[in-house]
Amino acid sequence: MSQKFLEIQNELLPKVKLENIFKKDEIKLIAGVDLAYWDVNNTTHGTCCIVVIDYHTKEVIEKVYSYGEITIPYIPGFLAFRELPLIIDTVKKLINLPDLYMFDGNGYLHYRHMGIATHASFFLNKPTIGVAKSYLKIQGTDFMMPKNQAGAYTDININSEVYGRTLRTTKNVKPIFVSCGNWIDLHTSTEIVMNCINKESRLPIPVRLADLETHKVRKQLSHL
Repeated sequence: MSQKFLEIQNELLPKVKLENIFKKDEIKLIAGVDLAYWDVNNTTHGTCCIVVIDYHTKEVIEKVYSYGEITIPYIPGFLAFRELPLIIDTVKKLINLPDLYMFDGNGYLHYRHMGIATHASFFLNKPTIGVAKSYLKIQGTDFMMPKNQAGAYTDININSEVYGRTLRTTKNVKPIFVSCGNWIDLHTSTEIVMNCINKESRLPIPVRLADLETHKVRKQLSHL
């Protein structure tokens, strides 16, 4: 299974473009995507929640979710294969199609540059950004802590290549880890993430709301 997954990742990687395929004023709707899991009778179930917001007003436009049994085991480095079926099912329920998707997870900041935000882009056909709460350590490389001010960042350089960015969205709060998914550059990814920060969380609004929805839905479904 891992060999097959690896071949698919290697096939997709040359198609990744870390450059904007859009004009910034074209971004009107942004979707936050997150998943949560639970076990019932030795069977793993999952839910994917997507929350679409208006990028300019930050108003919630739509919320959808899907759930089901998870048949792909967790294999480090191949998380996208486990999550994609539910993500695709959930996207199909959207009435308002986003201009950009923001994932609770990594994109280019991945062992083979194929985190969920990057891999999923090929099925969504939209620009994507990865936003992770914790650091994925690659080749023993640690991140450098940015200055203690909102908007401060340090690039994550591994073997002279920039994989992503450690971004402090709020003063006196732990940083997050931003990486391009696909069809967007790192500067624009950082700018869009910062434009979606409010006083309620270090996470951008779409990701935070999707994260809250997954906890709510998981609580409801796991008690059925």
